[in-house]
Parts: sequence; structure tokens; C-alpha cells
Amino acid sequence: MSDKPALDLKNLAVEAARARMLAGAQRLGIETVALAQAAGRVLAEPVLAVRDQPPFDASAMDGWAIRRVDLTPDTTFKIAGESAAGHGHAGPVAPGEAVRIFTGAPLPAGADLVVIQENAVRDGDGVRFVLGGEPAGNIRPRGGDFRQGEALLAVGARLDAWRLGLAAAAGRDRLTVARRPRVAILATGDELVQPGQVPGDHQIFESGTSSLAALIIAWGGEPVRLEAAADRIEAIADAVAGASADLILTVGGASVGDHDLVKPALAGLGLTLRVETIAIRPGKPTWFGHLADGRRVLGLPGNPASALVCAELFLRPLLAALTGADPALGLHAARLTDALPGNGPREHWLRAALAVDDHGQVAVTAFSDQDSSLVGVFSRADALLRRPAGAAPAAAGEVVTVLPLRRA
Repeated sequence: MSDKPALDLKNLAVEAARARMLAGAQRLGIETVALAQAAGRVLAEPVLAVRDQPPFDASAMDGWAIRRVDLTPDTTFKIAGESAAGHGHAGPVAPGEAVRIFTGAPLPAGADLVVIQENAVRDGDGVRFVLGGEPAGNIRPRGGDFRQGEALLAVGARLDAWRLGLAAAAGRDRLTVARRPRVAILATGDELVQPGQVPGDHQIFESGTSSLAALIIAWGGEPVRLEAAADRIEAIADAVAGASADLILTVGGASVGDHDLVKPALAGLGLTLRVETIAIRPGKPTWFGHLADGRRVLGLPGNPASALVCAELFLRPLLAALTGADPALGLHAARLTDALPGNGPREHWLRAALAVDDHGQVAVTAFSDQDSSLVGVFSRADALLRRPAGAAPAAAGEVVTVLPLRRA
């Protein structure tokens, strides 16, 4: 018999539960995709600049390129040519010459000043300038954005529109990214019927998997929906056994009632629990473990709000880790608009709305009804407000911790 103490699996603190879920979680693999298919993916190799950007001194304005030393009152410059974007002036600017130049065009050799068009008066083959003082240079220097060999994007960066634009500016048409984790979603319960079907007298529409599938896509995963033939142990086990996935996500069937069948069903597949319950509200029945074949299993409560709160706190960091991204939650501070009562022994995450107050500070308002079955409240929330276990009453104006929800 081992003398190793048994692992405490019940009523874990939120941070401790998340740490157990993240233990051993790392990037699953890499693949190379076209730039157009890379949005939302996580970089697996850095993006380096292959040349300077811009690759030449360029004009920042429409105007005239001249030598600054030639600029004296009442001087008329000889027009020597034109420099346009993609078609630069062939030769250098000689003393007393001016080259018509447009925004983004290469600065001709010898020129070190662009006088804006508004300050120019053209007269036949000549041009003079009316200035009220020392003019700005209006030149974008070579390498002003980035230099050849510079690391532009690091491994672990999630690719949004702006980062994709930077990769394109560096000349990259393909990027090496983390493989998307494949997440199989199984919702259990004979009381559930799919949207669009006709519900029985004692049935409700199943809403959790649609939300979770959308979140999985947004968080870099690939959702696959499973269907059990019936709310029976054998049917649940069969559905999970045949799922090709890196992570099994179950919704419902995770509490202690006679009809909570998920964990008994997965016991036959070698389920080893790492988290059995969490000291959190909502979402205490949330659990986590591994099957004998190594697949991870995250069990979320059946109530939609509980499932979505725990998805933000546990599923999102887990998917980040499996794609090589930072699993940190991204918490922020905000000021309460209304007082809150003291909290009980479980960490409470309240659905809330953010706003900017009259002083330019971020303010947060918790919704009055936090019942875990209310989907409508979650649809209006754009943040979760954290109340630590055993927290004292909080007055209006007090600073609290919030987790903003990405709503677009």
C-alpha cells in the first residue's frame, strides 16, 4: 500500500482547480497556413522582417522634394521631374531643382525636405514656396517602421487583423501556427431538445452547446458536437469512446443526482479525476480529469450561466495552453456603481456591465438577478465581477476585480 496521501479533489479553490487543469497542458502541434486563414490562430514561429520598412526614405505628404540648403526667400526652383508611389524619380536632385512628389513615393537622392503642396506656387516650369517659418521635413525615414532582421511577432501571439497586417507588411504570405485543439461537446439530459425541434411538455431547448461551440472557435479551437443515443450510461460512454478529440467537454450530468450519469459512464473509459468540485458560484459541480487514452475531460454544469462562467474561467485558459498562448485570465480593476453584500464561502463571479463614468474611470454594475439558469442576463453582460470567498460587504466606489468578456 502506498503511503502517498490521497489527493483532495473536492471544493477546490478556483486558482487551485485551474492549476490542476493546466498541469501538463502544452501546444499540441504546428502547421503552416495561408495568411488569409491565419486569423485567430496562435503563432508557432516568430515573424522576422526580411527588409527595412519603408525600404527607402519616403515622402509623408504630397508636395515638392528639394534640398533644404537651397530654400531661401523668393527662390524659384526648376521642376526636374516627378516621384510617385511605385515609380520614383530616376536621378538625384541638383541644386535649385524641385521634384514633384506624392505620399509614399521614394525621396530622390540629394533631397532632404518635402515642402507640402499647400505652400507651393507653380509658375510654368518653376515653383516657389510661401512659408511662414521653418518647414517640417515631411519624410518617413528608411526603416522607420521596422528594420531587416527585427522580430516583429513572437511565438504565442494570437493573430488579429493588426498583427496579420504587420506580417503582410513583412512580406509573409504563409505563417506557422499552432494546431487547433479539437473539442468534442456532449450535452446530456432527456429534458433537452435541439432548437428547431418540437419540445415535449417537460422539455426545454438546449442552448449551452451553441454558445460553447462559438466560444471554442473564438478561443482557437475546433468544436465537434457529440450526440448520445439516450440519457444512459452506455450511450454516453459510446459517444465519448468514438470521439476523435483532444478535449472532451461535457455539459450537464455532473452533479450528484440519480440522473447525473457522465462520470459513471466515463469510468469505464478509465476516467481519472483531478478536480471533482470547485468552491465557486455558479459552477460548483465543474470537474476535470483524464481518460485512459490521455484525452482530457472538462465537465461543465448544465445551467447555461454556470457553464459559460466556468468556460471563461477554465476552458479558455486550457485552450490557450493547448495552442501555446498565455493562459492568464486578463483581469482588470473597476469601481462599483452600487454596494454589494458580503460573500459566502465560495468565490462568486457575478455577471455585470461595464461603463466609463464621468471621471473617465471604468465602472462596473452587477446585475440584480444572478440565477444560474438565466441566459438573458448573460446576453447583456460584458464582464464577470469577482467576489473572493468570504469577502466583506463592498461600498459603491470601491475597486473590484473584473474579467471583461470579449463580445465581438
